[in-house]
Amino acid sequence: MSRYLIEATYTLDGLRGLLAEGGSGRVDAVRKMAESVGGHLESFDFSFGEQDTHVICELPDNRAAAAVAFTIGTSGGATTRTVPLMTPAEVDQAVRQKVDYRAPGG
Repeated sequence: MSRYLIEATYTLDGLRGLLAEGGSGRVDAVRKMAESVGGHLESFDFSFGEQDTHVICELPDNRAAAAVAFTIGTSGGATTRTVPLMTPAEVDQAVRQKVDYRAPGG
């Protein structure tokens, strides 16, 4: 499974829902959402600033991550940005990968 950072910014309707059900209710909803696509919630944090939440989920694949993003986006309660995360071991493998590439003008 792959890990994804999902940053969300609540809309006015989303903020009204948050006020009505509290933060724990949102965590439960996101946990159930991740499990519904075969993944699990690793962490859920609220924050100040441009994004209101920072969520890390382990999801089966990009298709599941896209389904989650589309579902959240069409709910009207938040806008999201999904970032695939890599482990240090995956980066080690990537830097050892041989790539045939010529730079522009090279």
